[in-house]
Amino acid sequence: MNSLQDLHKAASGFQKTAKMPVLFVGHGSPMNALADNPFTQALHQLGLDIRNRQPPRAVLVVSAHWLTRGTFVAVNERPETIHDFGGFPQELFEMQYSAPGAPDVAREVLKALPDAHPTDEWGLDHGTWTVLHHIFPEADIPVFQLSIDYHQPITYHAELARQLQFLRRRGVLILGSGNIVHNLRQSMPKFMQDDATPYAWASEFDEWAKRKIDQRNLLALTHYQQAGASGPLAVPTPDHYIPMLYSLALAEPDDDIRHAYEEVSYGGMSMRTFVVG
Repeated sequence: MNSLQDLHKAASGFQKTAKMPVLFVGHGSPMNALADNPFTQALHQLGLDIRNRQPPRAVLVVSAHWLTRGTFVAVNERPETIHDFGGFPQELFEMQYSAPGAPDVAREVLKALPDAHPTDEWGLDHGTWTVLHHIFPEADIPVFQLSIDYHQPITYHAELARQLQFLRRRGVLILGSGNIVHNLRQSMPKFMQDDATPYAWASEFDEWAKRKIDQRNLLALTHYQQAGASGPLAVPTPDHYIPMLYSLALAEPDDDIRHAYEEVSYGGMSMRTFVVG
């Protein structure tokens, strides 16, 4: 990690703003892009609240669907809409989220993270655009993504997130997109039967995570296996869990944490969404 002096130097190119909030969104199925339901309505309201408070200069997304070896920052001027899924209606594949990229902000992030690499080979995956479609439907705010180095230990990601703290005072909205509970294998039978009821272990872990989030207990959250039997079931792989750590690691002592949406559905899928600040 770089020194504090390097961070200040990287931040010097930005105009200072009031502190931006940080979001974590449990994005769930890509079909939410087409839905009008309590979850998508909550996202829409979040977008209105953020715009009324301070429209972002750009949005930086850490998505569960961009896993890499090493850390990469997307520098595209016009990121493509990636339809990284299969078996859904054609209407979903035809959707486009035509927000511009934010190469200027991305370059500043690269200065702050000297071990990261620029790339123009990634657009906006469904962890990003299906969410932003509801938060900022006009697609008028620049968007870029930061990859998850999936070969690093889970504790690495909270430390990396803290290096992005300066962005909050430079007009950048940081958004983690994943799911705190995400067990597709256990959820598929429920999906097939259109049975939205949660498994007891999924609700138990989601409530455990909520308590630790409210306590800002990152250490406990990084050792989620210690939550008991529900831990390995709720987080069989950490890809959807890691973005939550990025969002929470950016919380400062004076930030409130508000749960904007709470639901565990289809057996093992938590849609928990929270706002920091």
